[in-house]
Amino acid sequence: MCGIVGAVANRNVVSTLIEGLSRLEYRGYDSAGIAVLNSSGIERVRAVGRVAAMTDKVNASQLSGQVGIGHTRWATHGGVTESNAHPHVSPNPLGGEIAVVHNGIIENHDEQREKLKKLGYEFTSQTDTEVIAHLIHYYHKNLTLLAATQKAVSELTGAFAISVISVKEPEHMITARLGCPLLIGLGEGENFIASDVSAVLSVTRKVIYLEDGDVADIRREGVTIYGRDGVEVTRKIHVSDVSLASMELGPYAHFMQKEIHEQPRALADTIEALIDDNSFSPALFGENAGDVFKQVDSILILAAGTSYYAALTAKYWLESIAKLPTNVEIASEYRYRESVPNPRQLIVTISQSGETLDTMEALKHAKLLGQNLTLAICNVQESAIPRASRLVFYTRAGAEIGVASTKAFTTQLVALFTLAATLAKQRGLLSHEAEQSYLSALRQLAGSVQHALNLEPQIREWAKSFANKQHALFLGRGIHYPIALEGALKLKEISYIHAEAYPAGELKHGPLALVDSDMPVVVIAPNDALLEKVKSNMQEVKARGGELFVFADSDSHFTESEGVHVIRTPRHVGVLSPILHTIPVQMLAYHAALIKGTDVDKPRNLAKSVTVE
Repeated sequence: MCGIVGAVANRNVVSTLIEGLSRLEYRGYDSAGIAVLNSSGIERVRAVGRVAAMTDKVNASQLSGQVGIGHTRWATHGGVTESNAHPHVSPNPLGGEIAVVHNGIIENHDEQREKLKKLGYEFTSQTDTEVIAHLIHYYHKNLTLLAATQKAVSELTGAFAISVISVKEPEHMITARLGCPLLIGLGEGENFIASDVSAVLSVTRKVIYLEDGDVADIRREGVTIYGRDGVEVTRKIHVSDVSLASMELGPYAHFMQKEIHEQPRALADTIEALIDDNSFSPALFGENAGDVFKQVDSILILAAGTSYYAALTAKYWLESIAKLPTNVEIASEYRYRESVPNPRQLIVTISQSGETLDTMEALKHAKLLGQNLTLAICNVQESAIPRASRLVFYTRAGAEIGVASTKAFTTQLVALFTLAATLAKQRGLLSHEAEQSYLSALRQLAGSVQHALNLEPQIREWAKSFANKQHALFLGRGIHYPIALEGALKLKEISYIHAEAYPAGELKHGPLALVDSDMPVVVIAPNDALLEKVKSNMQEVKARGGELFVFADSDSHFTESEGVHVIRTPRHVGVLSPILHTIPVQMLAYHAALIKGTDVDKPRNLAKSVTVE
């Protein structure tokens, strides 16, 4: 969601901060700001809207400084106003002695606010972040900035990533994290901090991922990290393999369009290790995966958003192929109810970023219940959720910038299918012939997806029928019902058309009352065992005057007629059909949004990486 960048150097860091914030725009935000230390003290520029609006103000002010912090805000506490934008300063809004940027939520901010008001502090925003600024300032009166920050964060409840600069100690910055992602970028005679590696790729590829409870002192000559107990610690240095080219649009109009079309390569890269080994091996999930999988008697998948729909799809594979009872829960709900822990249950978490707060907290909760057989499926190397899990499968989708997930979703499905096949093989349920058949299907998947992408001109025409509608209904059955859910989510989040998905058999139990000529009905109708049932459900829609838009397989034997539009995927890919049928619903949402003129990559009120509850 919100983004943080900071720099300590022997040069003007303003352009570095601005470029870093620009790289973080994809995460979603509504305002931006930077603050630097120079001979005038703290100078700050903030603006509502895009980073470009803030940049215009920075250029007009000729801002300059060798130590600075920047932030893109996604509103939680308080409206979208300049006074609520970060950085926040203390003790007064005109300059201040310290400045703070913050991602996350401070749950005890009301309690802290009242305490600080009694100490004489004036609040000029509605944010929880201003509490952090004043609290650190209060302790900084008698302590170093490091000690003051350590003392302050020990009194905060919630999740946070913060960075602080001080007029009294202008040679460095202090940063801390708990529950929200934060990393250090290591340069030559200069160092950086950011909430995402993309913000520092132009200046360094050497990064340190901070652990929960870490507080770090960032100076030109080096960094010092202190653990939760205040003792100095050493954290591993990683060399990022994310390319700047992957962060650029190239010939595409939007990142979502680019990422839809990158799916053949993303899927091929994710499948590569399987094909090279020509086997579903536990080693794909970690060196001890074989021993872990032998203990498993059931599965619980925890996820949020699009990843949750991937999990719902996986339930069909895991139960039909591996014969393992599988439950799927929304991560934000799981830890707030009483569940029955099972130490032999495999806990699978799915997250594109590996930093999704709800999913991370759900994983922690499961482990506290004694469920230590854990597997993370993630797209970002060394992110928090994989580090907290015993096993990990990294998808190879590459950087995903658009808020609406596309290639991350389809590569998650590949990972989950691989898990199902691997567990089935481990349990003696996968014959050599079936294994080779599945591997063959995976080898052909990238080509099949490319054929599906070739349907774009037809789907673009369909989108014209959706752009002026207020509502849409998506239907699917069996393993394709989650794909209907995903299609409805894509349409609503980027085109703002209200869309819902139902199992087609549920039409008569309520949704059919909504069907009329103004509600287009999208049907996922592959040639499987439920096809005839789906056709019957379609007749129910047609009889009520509904207009049907059917995504079918080449051999589904649908006939177009008045009010029934059919697009056939060129190939039927059997057990991997949900992956193939995801492509058309992504393109339908994209082109409907394009016609409506919405901000496709940055839909209103949404963010890419959800690091608050």
